[in-house]
Amino acid sequence: MLRIAVVGATGAVGKECLGLLHKGIVQVDSVVPVASAASAGRDLKSELGLDLPMSLVSTLDDTDFKNIDVAVFCSGVESSRQHAERVAAMGTLVVDNSSAFRGRPDVPLTVPEVNPETLAERPATNLVANPNCSTIQMVRALHPLHVLAGLEQVVVSTYQAASGGGNRGLEELATASQRRLTDAQAPIGPPGRFGQPLAFNLVPEIGLPDESGFSHEERKLAIESRKILGLPDLRVSATAVRVPVFDCHSEAVYVRTKNPVSVTAVEDALAMTPGLRVYRQGERPNYPMPRTVAASDMDRALVHVGRIRVDPDDDRAVWLWIVADNLWVGAALNALEIVSLATKLGWLV
Repeated sequence: MLRIAVVGATGAVGKECLGLLHKGIVQVDSVVPVASAASAGRDLKSELGLDLPMSLVSTLDDTDFKNIDVAVFCSGVESSRQHAERVAAMGTLVVDNSSAFRGRPDVPLTVPEVNPETLAERPATNLVANPNCSTIQMVRALHPLHVLAGLEQVVVSTYQAASGGGNRGLEELATASQRRLTDAQAPIGPPGRFGQPLAFNLVPEIGLPDESGFSHEERKLAIESRKILGLPDLRVSATAVRVPVFDCHSEAVYVRTKNPVSVTAVEDALAMTPGLRVYRQGERPNYPMPRTVAASDMDRALVHVGRIRVDPDDDRAVWLWIVADNLWVGAALNALEIVSLATKLGWLV
């Protein structure tokens, strides 16, 4: 049994971590919710209706991490940079949801369904990085294709929900949408969490661009996918778009394989992979959508893949449409699956 802390417990991902612990994804002795001083003393157990052995909210400075087995950081990159290594140095395993440590060679970047071998031994740093939300769902669909036919190139366009911007992003989209629906002439709002107003709009840039013009989000998709798949030379190029959808990220993914494939072979390879739901040609609909993926816990826990096509003129060119819940599959669920795997391997406790 574990003593676990959730840092950033009042945020969008932190609340999902608590909810998943309530559902029993990991058996725990105690849960310590950690947040800012403004939230100190809150009773999240009562607020969220959780059946957990859980204390009141404490701050990072007031939490004794020497008595914590594992801390899941969901509080953003700056918080992780300032505090995660300090907590890890106390002997606490830190599973970090931010981008702070993903590029470090001494920190595993882990998707348990794809590269569980990265957790064969406890890292000396006591740090494990959770990948980017869009990366996780993509590599979980790419991995069986690599086993089937090898990967040569990936081109992806993401359609990312407002929940990727946390509570603030969700509130901005809800408020601006309601304002516009109430008054068609009302402005949709000033730039906010997403740089541009999101309601009834598309924002084709997530994160600041580098000198090449690619944004931080787009670079993460490329760099992290190579590391997780163990393919340092894989060509990956991305366009990341924020869309006015509340939950679930979607991706249109073009894959060029090393060997020829058929639609049936691709569908079968994906369908045999645990954690994937495949929408085959001939099904109606033959594609997933954010509103249906977010409708049930069963669907929220899966990566959904549809519109599987092999180019009639090129039997090494495959198109996939991938949808997953970014707060579960892309964040909280993957982080707690890391904790669960570490426990099963016997080195966490």
